[in-house]
Amino acid sequence: MKVKTAVIIGAIAVFALTYSCGSQRKLSAIKSGNPAASLVLGKDVYVPEVKQVQTMRDTLRIKDDDGRELMIMKAFRDEETGDMVATETLDAAIVTARFRNIAERHGKVDLAFQIIVPAAMQDSKWQLRFYPDMYMLGDVERLEPVVITGNSYRKAQLRGYQQYERFLSRIVEDTTRFVNMRALEIFLRRNIPQLYAFKTDSTFVSDEQFYTMYGVSEREAVEHYTNQIARSINERRKEKMDEMYAKYVKVPIVTEGIRLDTVMVDKKGDFIYNYVQTIATRPRLRKVDIVLSGDIYEQDKKLYAIPESDPLTFYISSVSGLTDQTERYMTKVIERHADANTTSNIDFKVGKSNIDLELGNNRRELGRIRKTLSALLQNDTYLLDSIIVTAYASPEGRESLNWRLSRARSEAISRYLDDQIKVLQDSLDRAVHYDESGRRVRADRVRIPFLSRYRGENWDRLDILVDGDDYLTEGDKSRYDLLRRVPDLDGREALLGRERFYPYLRDKLYPRLRSVAFDFHMHRKDMVKDTIHTTVLDSTYMRGVNALLNMDYDAALALLRPYEDFNTAIAYMGLDRDWSAMDILSKMYPSAPVNYLIAILNARMGNEEEAVARYLRACGQDPSFVHRGNLDPEISYLIKAYNLNEEE
Repeated sequence: MKVKTAVIIGAIAVFALTYSCGSQRKLSAIKSGNPAASLVLGKDVYVPEVKQVQTMRDTLRIKDDDGRELMIMKAFRDEETGDMVATETLDAAIVTARFRNIAERHGKVDLAFQIIVPAAMQDSKWQLRFYPDMYMLGDVERLEPVVITGNSYRKAQLRGYQQYERFLSRIVEDTTRFVNMRALEIFLRRNIPQLYAFKTDSTFVSDEQFYTMYGVSEREAVEHYTNQIARSINERRKEKMDEMYAKYVKVPIVTEGIRLDTVMVDKKGDFIYNYVQTIATRPRLRKVDIVLSGDIYEQDKKLYAIPESDPLTFYISSVSGLTDQTERYMTKVIERHADANTTSNIDFKVGKSNIDLELGNNRRELGRIRKTLSALLQNDTYLLDSIIVTAYASPEGRESLNWRLSRARSEAISRYLDDQIKVLQDSLDRAVHYDESGRRVRADRVRIPFLSRYRGENWDRLDILVDGDDYLTEGDKSRYDLLRRVPDLDGREALLGRERFYPYLRDKLYPRLRSVAFDFHMHRKDMVKDTIHTTVLDSTYMRGVNALLNMDYDAALALLRPYEDFNTAIAYMGLDRDWSAMDILSKMYPSAPVNYLIAILNARMGNEEEAVARYLRACGQDPSFVHRGNLDPEISYLIKAYNLNEEE
């Protein structure tokens, strides 16, 4: 039996040594650069989203601007003869190109690439950690890592968790298990029989009551019969939980912030992971680089730092790059005269017209009007010509009296504010100037006329207040509407006085009818004509252009939709609202930019024949679109499929 055991142990040792040597040879080969993980693009073929059922043809018949018919076929160049030969497009699973043109949609782009790990680089005892880093506009951002875990490595991780779980299972959470309950019961039965009698009684007794009755606390009794050694050992185990976790679980299994963690059971072939990272585009973002690095771990020991790969470059194409940034102007009519108005509630005592600053909110209201006057007097654009003061009265009393009362109140307010303007004019810096000899000279005061107006009882305002009041019932409002039709105002007021809701009208709503309206009439300084027509920058449109350049297509469309122009079409295209964009562009003069956008739209809709024709027209009108076509995936697909621009 001992011999067999020795043979088994020896065999295991030889296997472990052989296994270890295999891992070392593999690691040496990796350090020498063969094999190596690679970062590559996937299929570099743009497949347009077909929104209509189309018959796809390998040969297209299109007409140029002169009406001549051209035949364009999907083709490739024979390397031996140099001739173009029609063929079917063959998709490669992996390509070696290090760059790709990608299209921005809705302010976002998808960066799609593959992480390839050859089988010779995988080992059951290892964990490979790959870190894609994204470089854009001078910033670097680490993307979520991809982790490839060997089967033996994962088993070792799980064994660590199992050992830690066994340690946790030895920790006792219920501390009553350390109490010698039998000995405690015997103690109580012999020494405190009265308490022992409550063994089956669930009545609550506080620790203080227990101590008062028997001279010993519950805690003291329990502590006496607790196995202190066992409890101390248990407490030490609790204190060592973090320490034991670190001891057993050397490499935790992480699930958060990782794109993929897969366990490789065997090594039948290369590992390929298709990585797609969606990012929001930014202004001036035209290029993004992806670089891959990584580490090889055996448990908690890093065996090797995988060097950075060559970058993959994504060139971002956005229709916003075709935005027409020409400033747009609109005609603006400037009037010489201007008006401003405000209303203030000035309280007067019933039947009185004198101004009492201490009554109600008069001081605050008149202070607000004074500030308005001060601002108008100091305005750099306008000069104040006149002020119309219109006063109203509430319906109490006779109508003829209220007419006279509103007139008197308007005149009182006008006199008060006329005095205020004099004070304001004296306080302004421009009220004083210095002559050539340096003497201080007071400027001539410009008198601003006040025009008093009065309207008597303010029934129109009362109608609005009654309709919007929450206190009055619908019945009250209906009754008011009925009495409102009485043409005689004094008779109407008398009838209202008999209604139960009249005290509410008189105390709450009538004071708000004693209002004063102010109309300020002004004219522009140094302007003689009544109107001037001038052109000003259309700020709304230019905000839409700026939103378009920032690829905020929703905001751009909200601002540009009324204009229905080239930039509006771009906003629609940025939101994939292709038919709306096509509707606008089809009505425009077919310039090079218009033809180019229509080519993109047709490519999206699957109309390859029209897309090619429009693209070639755009290139003929403006050769810069030859290069631009390589940047937009919809057009670059057509260029490769039909070998367009061969002369260039």
